Amino acid sequence: MKNILKQSKIKDEEKDKFFLTNWQEKNQPLIQTFKFITSEYPQSRIYLVGGAVRDFILNRPTNDLDFIISGIEIEDLEKILEKFGKVNLVGKNFSVFKFAPQGLEGNSPVDIALPRKEYALGTGAYRDFAVEGDPYLPIEEDLGRRDFTINAIAFPIKFEKKRAGLKKDFLKDLIDPFKGKDDIKNKIIKAVGNPQKRFKEDYSRMLRAIRLACQLNFEIEINTFEAIKKQIKHLSDIRREAVLEKNNSLATPSIIEERIVPWEIIGQEFLKSFIANPLRAFDLYGESGAFKEIMPEILKMKGCPQPDNWHSEGDVWIHTRLCLFNLNSSAFKKQFKDPSLSPELILAVLLHDIGKPYTIQTPPLTDRIRFNEHDTEGGKIAEKILNRLKLYGFPNLSFEPKKVVWLISHHMLLVQGDISKMRQRTIEKYFFNSYYSGTDLLKLSFIDILSTVPQKGKQNFSDFYEMLQRIKGLQSLSRNKKELPSLLISGDEIMKKYNLPSGPKIGQLKELVREAQLRGEIKTKNDAYKLLDKKSKKDNIKK
Repeated sequence: MKNILKQSKIKDEEKDKFFLTNWQEKNQPLIQTFKFITSEYPQSRIYLVGGAVRDFILNRPTNDLDFIISGIEIEDLEKILEKFGKVNLVGKNFSVFKFAPQGLEGNSPVDIALPRKEYALGTGAYRDFAVEGDPYLPIEEDLGRRDFTINAIAFPIKFEKKRAGLKKDFLKDLIDPFKGKDDIKNKIIKAVGNPQKRFKEDYSRMLRAIRLACQLNFEIEINTFEAIKKQIKHLSDIRREAVLEKNNSLATPSIIEERIVPWEIIGQEFLKSFIANPLRAFDLYGESGAFKEIMPEILKMKGCPQPDNWHSEGDVWIHTRLCLFNLNSSAFKKQFKDPSLSPELILAVLLHDIGKPYTIQTPPLTDRIRFNEHDTEGGKIAEKILNRLKLYGFPNLSFEPKKVVWLISHHMLLVQGDISKMRQRTIEKYFFNSYYSGTDLLKLSFIDILSTVPQKGKQNFSDFYEMLQRIKGLQSLSRNKKELPSLLISGDEIMKKYNLPSGPKIGQLKELVREAQLRGEIKTKNDAYKLLDKKSKKDNIKK
């Protein structure tokens, strides 16, 4: 999956007009709030800052709006915001409000803050800063505390004196002390100031740089990337704190340990990077040393040999990289009408062979290189990794770790065994059940085969296409291609008809009827009873 973002070809004047029209149509309640502030406090200044400015310059949609308002005391600002909507002060020292204007309550609240100074506490922990709001701090100093130059740009929000709208030339008034607009134009991720110092303030910024490079298809500036490689080891730093028991000064203090960068933050940055650009994320996590700190198991794929006659592409690491590359291949897009990539599929591709280094057998212990049950072992390893990264419960992002584990544990389904002998119920279970990721399993299998390059001949897709035919055959039983016909008779009906108690036997009889139905051998309730009558005579089922 490529996420290539093109620079807008709209001229500045046309972009101004485009932005102003959309801005005023969608944000009238917010605009009215700002107009009131500037009329009541003429010395005040309002700026759009951060990622929203970057995304506007790139002509990308954004819902993440951050504003800085200077020239007004925090108490006065809070009173005004309360008149125009719901407001929540996020810590008085942080001087940040979450503001939901009247009429826009359904949208995400915008962040409104005073200009701020940040003093890093020197731990490198996520958001471990002493923050001081100052309504009279120059905007340039506020921008100087930010992570990357592309995020250190401000848009002054100004209004026409004789008109109701925003000034039409405000794009030309960009405040850009660190030349972030040039870096956007040149597609560069560059730290503000000294990158070593910037990352030491908050080590999670290193993963944010990788994520932005993947999302924007930008390059990380060489000095910034060198600083990442030098400091990436600090992702594993632990902070220890002695805690005394309350009301017992004589007790031995207990030692509390916590990660400088929480696993939740690492997991979010990791997942967002791979969703944006799987191949780029793989390369950057490998080159930076991030894999070593957060997922050392994957490095065992490097140098793990594979049989040359089937895997002439190279070792398990190279095969995995080729799989990620082929997610954006024309062959993959041609095969699937919907070539979209779920987060679960991307991580399953990344980790599908994670079990090979742990199960490898080589001569003379065996006739050739083998990886018996590497799919099962890989599922177990992947589950540990996903739990470590705490990849669950993300806001605005649907991700189910169990589906990744299932995909990895079953990725050999289309390779092992005889597809022609597979039961119809098995195919129904895996490919017509929302609990399982049947479509993703087909995509994973196709990518795995496509990336397995034999020394002679072409890749063998015979089992894959045979499975597609089996699935198509089942689809022909129903007008709705996604759902199969309902079961002809229920367990209650079987118990009543044959005077049987509930138990495993009923499930077996239902399976018998369903298999025959899916094979097209029976089509009606009467056909089902005839089948069970034959079973009754053969196995002495009592009526």
